[in-house]
Amino acid sequence: VYDSLGGEHLLQVYFVKGAGANAWSVNTVVDGVQVGGPDALTFDTVGGLATPAGGTVTVPAFLPAPGTNPLNLTIDYSQSTQFGAPFGVNRLVQNGYTTGRLSGVDIDDEGVVFARYTNGQSEVQGQVALASFQNPQGLQPLGENNWAQTLAAGEELTGAPGSSSLGLIQAGALEDSNVDLSEQLVELIIAQRNFQANTEVISTADSITQSVINIR
Repeated sequence: VYDSLGGEHLLQVYFVKGAGANAWSVNTVVDGVQVGGPDALTFDTVGGLATPAGGTVTVPAFLPAPGTNPLNLTIDYSQSTQFGAPFGVNRLVQNGYTTGRLSGVDIDDEGVVFARYTNGQSEVQGQVALASFQNPQGLQPLGENNWAQTLAAGEELTGAPGSSSLGLIQAGALEDSNVDLSEQLVELIIAQRNFQANTEVISTADSITQSVINIR
């Protein structure tokens, strides 16, 4: 279990057979000190828990460490059974966790920003908004992927990613170039051929000029 400062404490429970065939008492120990019990548990004839009602046992508030807030524990035994077999734990549900440090940030397709912590928890920190303009070509480039709104661009329409006509966010991806490589290669070949043709024109003109000079 964890105290109000995130400190970790070892909680143990042990069972003692009662006087009746289906009676047990359970004791709660934290860091070697008994903080709860004995609390009575009784089972029915098919092995299910009969009492306490609801199957929960409340441990009296105790101070796990100096400087911390009193700790209140409620332990759920409702799924406990009594059968003629060795003891075993089949399911454990925990709702406490230790202190954690920020280990990373994730952004989903809808722009929701999650902070991940070293204790395995994550929390929503906010959401990235998108904006669209009637005339995106009218935006003023400021450099480094920054743009400024202008009268030519029109009023902005802001909203969450995926809503209305707004697109989605692809986090952690490198932006692809907006250049069509096949089209640009064709343009490069055409430019090369034009250069070769111009070279031939210049060479032919030079030959004609030289021939005219040689006419006497």
